[in-house]
Amino acid sequence: MIPDPVATAGLVAREVRTGTRGASPTRIAIARRTYPTDQADLWDALTNAERLPRWFLPLTGELAIGGRYQLEGNAGGTIEQCAPPESFAVTWEMGPQVSWLRVRLSPSGAGTELVLEHEAPVDPEFWAQYGPGAVGVGWDLALMGLGLHLTSGEAIDPDLENAFSTSPEGIEFVRASANDWARAAITDGDDPASAEAAAERTLAFYTTMPEDETPG
Repeated sequence: MIPDPVATAGLVAREVRTGTRGASPTRIAIARRTYPTDQADLWDALTNAERLPRWFLPLTGELAIGGRYQLEGNAGGTIEQCAPPESFAVTWEMGPQVSWLRVRLSPSGAGTELVLEHEAPVDPEFWAQYGPGAVGVGWDLALMGLGLHLTSGEAIDPDLENAFSTSPEGIEFVRASANDWARAAITDGDDPASAEAAAERTLAFYTTMPEDETPG
């Protein structure tokens, strides 16, 4: 699917920050990647309901500020902000769990930089088990699929994409992603041994999981 999994994982710069929402502590996973396309094309790939399934998931709902959206078999939520072609923000709701997603685009050289921020309330037990890789690896896989779509212009075969994380190349990709998320968590203050152990559990989960299940 990709010739160099580690190099592809390395296209994403990762950061973890500690935050708050009201009186509740949060952790924020931030992923940055530059794509070799213009801002209008990248915005369209991210927000066009007809194009989104070519690399991610089918999308339904009232796609306007204040409207509700639903990704097939995944998260839904409310569209809180939208400023084409620069940024959008939504709630990210999985059952009773509510987190917040913001995506920003800006020109970068001959391409466009995408900055994805996923902020979630801190569940100490869950964070100790998986760290930021629970959500971060999932987004890295999605950003990889986006890159493949932008390069080829074609839809990504969902069967191939679902099988990727358990392939030898996919295991290399997930390992590189999970380890880099652990390093980002350590930079934000996590205990190194605990962060590295969480990365190993994240790797095991993503590379052996049923295709309809994710830890985040």
